[in-house]
Amino acid sequence: MAPRVAVDAMGGDHGPAEVVKGALLAARRLEGEVLLIGRTEEVRTEVDDMPANVTLVDARDVIDMADKIDAVKAKPEASINVGMNLVKQGEADAFVTAGNTGATLAAALLRLGRIPGIARPALGMVVATSDRGPTMILDVGANADSRPAHLIQYAHMGAAVMEFSHGISSPRIGLVSIGEEDSKGNQLIIEVNTALRASGLNFVGNIEAGQIPHHVADVAVMDGFTGNIFIKTVEGVAELFFDELRRAVKLTPWNLVAGMLLRPELRKAQRRLDYAEYGGAQLLGVDGVVFISHGRSDARAIMGGIRAAGEAVENGVLAHMHEIAERFPARGLADASAANGNGEDSG
Repeated sequence: MAPRVAVDAMGGDHGPAEVVKGALLAARRLEGEVLLIGRTEEVRTEVDDMPANVTLVDARDVIDMADKIDAVKAKPEASINVGMNLVKQGEADAFVTAGNTGATLAAALLRLGRIPGIARPALGMVVATSDRGPTMILDVGANADSRPAHLIQYAHMGAAVMEFSHGISSPRIGLVSIGEEDSKGNQLIIEVNTALRASGLNFVGNIEAGQIPHHVADVAVMDGFTGNIFIKTVEGVAELFFDELRRAVKLTPWNLVAGMLLRPELRKAQRRLDYAEYGGAQLLGVDGVVFISHGRSDARAIMGGIRAAGEAVENGVLAHMHEIAERFPARGLADASAANGNGEDSG
């Protein structure tokens, strides 16, 4: 059965215009059904021709990017809450939003709940590294503070996604630290390193942040505070690089000619580094398929998020999460839950 993906039409910096445009692109190019959630009268103004596989779902409230997570309870009819309810009730298979990350995390925990055995959810983002394949980075912002048991679970969840969604057999797990030696890092990293060596995962040891673009691991594990800073730094550097490249091309006629000759390859490189190609981050550990796209997402990025959500549904990632969670030791879960709350969005 083709996936049914609910989309928060009001979310992000450019909603509903870019979100609706991206959702319509997805509906026309991908298999499945798209449920557009938002203020119907505003959404309709952005639709020229409604495909048969698009359904409008009314939601009278909006949780703005500046709202605190209290808005999740204060605005039960907000598009984020309506989307989560559709997933909870089985009327949608996945939910995609470019809206408020903290509110999305809180709504997912409140309405979908955690998968039994998962102490804390994590945001896992798949990014392009070299031309040898993608790497999943997690956590990129769901939890600013983490305990060893949390990071160990992140490694298992990341491995499941890369295996079942990306077809990587025995994904390589790297633990991000300040050096490759097992003795390098703070107490959290040292404890996690020891545990991962005994986990049965394909743990390749500590890796440095600068090695991630060279595809030294299929999954790069870190706490949410570190991950959020890392991913935003990477995005900023990529944007700076291409801005400077465009400026340099215009300096002389010879540069302009060279730029025209290199344009096809430069565009390929830009696509590999563009977050829009991967559609955002999956909220792993909650009992439903939820993707959070970048707040600045354009139509192409929204379509990428819908595509990624549909693929996660088709590949049964949620069922695999339940399977691996059942194998987590009860003691490890108790230790992790000792500091457990609703998680903290660090971005």
